[in-house]
Amino acid sequence: QVQLIESGGGLVQAGGSLRLSCAASGRTFSSYTMGWFRQAPGKEREFVAGISWSGGSTYYADPVKGRFSISRYNAKNTVYLQMNSLKPEDTAVYYCAARSLDYVGGRLDEYDYWGQGTQVTVSS
Repeated sequence: QVQLIESGGGLVQAGGSLRLSCAASGRTFSSYTMGWFRQAPGKEREFVAGISWSGGSTYYADPVKGRFSISRYNAKNTVYLQMNSLKPEDTAVYYCAARSLDYVGGRLDEYDYWGQGTQVTVSS
């Protein structure tokens, strides 16, 4: 069992930056692929970024490429999402997710564990 707790959300102006963190419980964090998803009001939850066990492979959704960066620090059981050049359309609840396979997938059903989410609001 893995428990995930997100933090770092908040209100920021367009063009600003935020860094989200996701702290995971358990000793086998390094054996989980980690992903970030987001869900805007009235929309389906969507993939944002993912990172492999070692951190050697990362993947991003097209809308965030070049602006967001995912990283992980296995010694601290934490994955990060650095978000730069934020836009109002990035406003959403951001969720951290984990899966035991060493493969970054973009579908919700590929992930076994989910956090409660953290709100990100970007004002224009």
